[in-house]
Amino acid sequence: MLYFVLKYLHVIGASVLLGTGAGIAFFMLLAHRTGNTATIAAVARIVVIADFLFTATAVVAQPITGVALAWQAGYSLSEGWIVLSIALYIVTGIFWLPVVWMQMEMRDLASEAAKVGSPLPARYHRFFWLWFAFGFPAFAAVLGIFWLMIARPAIEW
Repeated sequence: MLYFVLKYLHVIGASVLLGTGAGIAFFMLLAHRTGNTATIAAVARIVVIADFLFTATAVVAQPITGVALAWQAGYSLSEGWIVLSIALYIVTGIFWLPVVWMQMEMRDLASEAAKVGSPLPARYHRFFWLWFAFGFPAFAAVLGIFWLMIARPAIEW
């Protein structure tokens, strides 16, 4: 029974990571494309809250449920697919942590521009393109982890 509870929590956490990440990217991109500073500021505020509420919670829960699940299932944490999953999880984090900070900066820059009625500053646009670029390796790593969790390929080191 514990195995199924852990598996359920792990799958839910993975779904939250993938779904929230995709949703945040979608809404930020669409808000950015409007060019409307008030819209961008409002969406960025929501995105930052969603990242802290959903993504950060799942980021903490995933390793806990993953290790417990591996232990319950009798897997060694040194199995190739688990090691690669952990490495990809770290890659995701390396890209996600700066993205969270960039989102907060973009939120603040857009809010200030909306407040004074000015266009978005160049700093906002630099952050946006970095944020956009950082999303691709993070998203690809999460997709890779999903595949590894489902396929559990035999990987020899």
